[in-house]
Amino acid sequence: MIIDIHGHYTTAPKALEAWRNRQIAGIGNPSETPKVSELQISDDALRESIESNQLKLMRERGLDLTIFSPRASFMAHHIGDFQVSSTWAAICNELCYRVSQLFPDHFVPAAMLPQSPGVDVATCIPELVKCVEQYGNVAINLNPDPSGGHWTSPPLSDRYWYPVYEKMVEYDIPAMIHVSTSCNACFHTTGAHYLNADTTAFMQCLTSDLFRDFPTLRFVIPHGGGAVPYHWGRFRGLAQELKKPLLKDHLLNNVFFDTCVYHQPGIDLLTRVIPVDNILFASEMIGAVRGIDPQTGHYFDDTKRYIEAAHVDADERYKIYEGNARRVYPRLDAVLKTKGQ
Repeated sequence: MIIDIHGHYTTAPKALEAWRNRQIAGIGNPSETPKVSELQISDDALRESIESNQLKLMRERGLDLTIFSPRASFMAHHIGDFQVSSTWAAICNELCYRVSQLFPDHFVPAAMLPQSPGVDVATCIPELVKCVEQYGNVAINLNPDPSGGHWTSPPLSDRYWYPVYEKMVEYDIPAMIHVSTSCNACFHTTGAHYLNADTTAFMQCLTSDLFRDFPTLRFVIPHGGGAVPYHWGRFRGLAQELKKPLLKDHLLNNVFFDTCVYHQPGIDLLTRVIPVDNILFASEMIGAVRGIDPQTGHYFDDTKRYIEAAHVDADERYKIYEGNARRVYPRLDAVLKTKGQ
């Protein structure tokens, strides 16, 4: 089985974006704010949006299952207040749940949280609980910078985040550390802000003793870990300077990386530097990079091709494709076992 642990609903019916635009336009003018009931998306519309996009490519590329969460750039936690984010998160999470019900053999939901800058993160707990207990979500996406590129929140090691961590530990679910749209002109959303955040999240963990407080807490750092694998020697050296344990003991029981790296040399580096037990297959398709690579004639985000060509043996390939996902996402493993998989 090939499990893609990083999928977003980037192809949702246009009615969703239209409703969101109305919600944003109504900020500060409640009489213009649309009701949730005004958003009408049929099951047929959901099926069409998936069958002609994600599911079509999954079948073409030989992928079996995707952990599916709301579109990352649409989370936009910096827009409006907590009520705006709460309503928007609930809508987006419900759509991903509905997709998982329509295609139960191919999609399992993960939740976005209704984060809002300057608001106690504990306000996200009810949505998290609902998504796990009612929707069967196997993970959450946690935005370390809900300000949208201005980094006004405390680092991930701060006790500010502990209410979410406590719930993650209780439910035994991981968090993908994933930012959203950048509203800072200095940082392109997908080319800079995402990769900056991946690197920043890792460094925040490195400089802290977070996993001493939460030894079973698990983070997935997407996009191949940003700069982390490329600068592994720098991070090892910094840990040494800070009198931290070796990275394999300090972080690698709790921090994992995906394969959303869109060229062969990048995957080769990832699989040679990072222990295979910490690498999980992912493509983030249909996502930030949608074109065909003129050097190969294949889509940039067809990451299975890179894994097949990487210097890993059959056992290591199994771990990347399936085994590690079952271990890092135990609720996913439980779902698969109920289906005899």
